[in-house]
Amino acid sequence: MPTDELNVLASEAIPDPVAFLVNAEPEIEGRMPWSSNATFLVTMRHDGAEQRAIYKPVRGERPLWDFEPGLHKRERATYLLSEHLGIGAVPPTVIRDGPLGEGSFQWFVDADHSEHYFTIYEKFDHLHDALREIAVLDVLANNTDRKSGHCLLAHDRVWAIDNGLCFSAPFKLRTVIWEFGGDPVPEHLLDRVAPRPGRRRRPPRRRRDHRAPPPRHEARHRTCHAHRRHGPPLPLATRVMPTRGAGRRCACRGHRTRRTSRVAVPGADRARARRG
Repeated sequence: MPTDELNVLASEAIPDPVAFLVNAEPEIEGRMPWSSNATFLVTMRHDGAEQRAIYKPVRGERPLWDFEPGLHKRERATYLLSEHLGIGAVPPTVIRDGPLGEGSFQWFVDADHSEHYFTIYEKFDHLHDALREIAVLDVLANNTDRKSGHCLLAHDRVWAIDNGLCFSAPFKLRTVIWEFGGDPVPEHLLDRVAPRPGRRRRPPRRRRDHRAPPPRHEARHRTCHAHRRHGPPLPLATRVMPTRGAGRRCACRGHRTRRTSRVAVPGADRARARRG
């Protein structure tokens, strides 16, 4: 855990928030309202200390067509990624057994819920760097559900919660944080996400085909299909933050693609416009 985050959340009674979440005994206080999945507010008690947490059991998840069961693991993975990058925007999150079975336990942030991403961006200029770091985190984690209310203001810093819909297989970034789109990524963030020396992404396999090359439009379709199978180019490879619509655009040719089709169809938006 980054030192600044540790100093904010730790106390004399709870010197290690992560260890406390692992060892404390949870007691359910009630269900959180307006949650699509079963989410509970619990009180954690250990050695005379207590702290509230958010409990998301896997058995309370609603089935999703584009995500496998086990969103609590994605909550934990996003926390680990945030820690690895040194951002420290995700509250401590652990996976363990609870009253309703295995799930994620996340440190409850007692925030001012009248503040959200848009108000934070408008009123607190000194927190823009923190918001930019959350935007980088969302790109790397391929967050498909970053709402404004998922950015909390507490302890004069921004916390990113509700990260269960990260690490989607296809690249489809869905976020409200677009104010930094097109801006160069700060060098200190690029240094954190730089790949390890000697490790390169494996390119898509090429089929040996001695026939005549396909027409240009078919070659374009095959390129897009390869990106759908193997993923788009690495995020932030251009050293620039993505702009709005990046999750709906194929990077190989720059034309839009149908969400429901496995093969890209150039000009699909124009065809639909003519029919409408």
